Amino acid sequence: MAAESAPPFFTESIILLAASVIAVPIAKRLGLGSVVGYLAAGAAIGPYGLGLFGSGEDVLHVAELGVVLLLFVIGLELDPKKLWRMRRDIFGLGTAQVVLTGVVLSAIALAIGTPRNAALVAGFGLALSSTAFALQILQERGQFSSAYGQRAFGILLLQDIAIVPLLAMVAILAPGTGASTGGEIVSEVFMTLAAVAGVVLAGRYLASPLFLFLAASRAREVMLTAALLVALGSAGVMHAVGLSMALGAFLAGVLLAESSFRHTLEADIEPFRSLLMGLFFVAVGMTLSFSVVADNLLFVLSGVIVVMLVKGLFLWVLARATGSQTTDAFRIAVTLPQGGEFAFVLFTSAVSFQIFDFETANLLNAIVILTMVMTPVACLALDVIAEKLKQRGIENPVVETFEEATPAVLVIGFGRFGMMVAQILTSEGLEITAIDTRPDRIAYARKLGYRVYYGDATRADVLSAAGAGKAALIAMCVENDRVMSKSIELIKHGFPNVRLFCRATDRAHAMELARQGVDFQIRETFESSIAFGRAALEALGTPIERIQEIEEDVRRRDRERLEMQLKEGLFAGADRLHAVTPRQAASKTSDSPYPQDHPHGRAS
Repeated sequence: MAAESAPPFFTESIILLAASVIAVPIAKRLGLGSVVGYLAAGAAIGPYGLGLFGSGEDVLHVAELGVVLLLFVIGLELDPKKLWRMRRDIFGLGTAQVVLTGVVLSAIALAIGTPRNAALVAGFGLALSSTAFALQILQERGQFSSAYGQRAFGILLLQDIAIVPLLAMVAILAPGTGASTGGEIVSEVFMTLAAVAGVVLAGRYLASPLFLFLAASRAREVMLTAALLVALGSAGVMHAVGLSMALGAFLAGVLLAESSFRHTLEADIEPFRSLLMGLFFVAVGMTLSFSVVADNLLFVLSGVIVVMLVKGLFLWVLARATGSQTTDAFRIAVTLPQGGEFAFVLFTSAVSFQIFDFETANLLNAIVILTMVMTPVACLALDVIAEKLKQRGIENPVVETFEEATPAVLVIGFGRFGMMVAQILTSEGLEITAIDTRPDRIAYARKLGYRVYYGDATRADVLSAAGAGKAALIAMCVENDRVMSKSIELIKHGFPNVRLFCRATDRAHAMELARQGVDFQIRETFESSIAFGRAALEALGTPIERIQEIEEDVRRRDRERLEMQLKEGLFAGADRLHAVTPRQAASKTSDSPYPQDHPHGRAS
């Protein structure tokens, strides 16, 4: 009997996974980062390496979805208000960088004899940096939220927007292309505005109610499907009118940044984003032709040096001119000097419009790829220099982000208990992030002004997305003992340095929490019972000093009893409940438990 044939793309998938598993850890061990590992894996198994793949184009078409999902996740981290605050970096710094770098690189291309139209496309294509590459580096280094990381992202976002007019420029520069009529231009502008408006309206008024409805079903796979639908659907709408798919996904992410489902969406998308981004860089590595590089080695290496120096210089100068510190400007220049993935799109379009031939495009692609390879090396060199300066006392560490300056607290469970905890913390100005799994509770809390997100505390990815790794303290206020126990295990394993304060439902639960090694636990009714007893004694006319003595004695005996129970079992320490209290001892000589001068005592 003949063996059944393997499913389509099965063998190729194994090769891709195996190459990545081998190359990425080696690159990380060498300090070059995972991106260089993926590029090396692609170059090794591609048509110009071992020849295990005929072409990387088919893989690249699928892997481009990784860039789309990356921009969606980045959008989730930026609410519209924050995006508006970045407008100067996006439209000022970003525009200046693209225009000035593009003009200078185009002039250099003209100077070496490149035709005018081809020089313009090559210069502006090389002026774009890699959003996927740079953001991957910033996230791996934990510096996306830093001051320079946010400015770098503003530049990258403008470059993503710039691909639209640059593609239009390619069409205009194409030989024999006639000018568009006024009616065609108006129609294209109308379609573009309609697509943007459609994504905005759907994201603001339809997405949140959809996720609210799906959350009530408690079907995680449906929530995941909906998250992918929103990200890819918005990208598809933008692509249909000729805009960047990544830009559409980013816009959808920004519109959902204030949604209560933000952290769960981020956690659901992240595995797909990481896998597809790795696949994207493998596919890019496959396009590197070693024979073309070898035959034109001097040209390619010169191109790499010129591109990185020109872009780095303009990035440093513009960042300094717009207010960045010297070190931050240098970091921006070192992070963004490489060519970008949209350059591949632009050069491919230029070939199809016969602005330059395939060999020229291949040389330009080789320059882009090698600049990507050199960027982590430059970042590594920057780290070495910074460390030496720090050891000599030249560089003083500074707090660069609000998150580093202000202690953050993650509140898990936002019922009555969690809300009271949040009131105490926010009154001190602490930064609070709260998650819960009940949509009705989230909606109620948001009406009161609290920012509460949908999130399952038994998922490590959700805890990470909600900021458990950055939190100084996690307040576990959930009612379910099983959920709390599983969440504590995840926190202890994944975030061992965070302080863990827990709400105990009863005495047995408090003992369990103590055994789990939490930093603080308290029974949910303990303090309210103490307050109730105090109020009752006050109503009966007991002196305040006596009430304080009684409260102190009750608290002490409760602690002693709990310690005995932890050692000997739940029923240990019963004598702590029945021993003679100080109040009874003081009244032994009296026929009444009250002093002689008490209103309820014997008549004088």
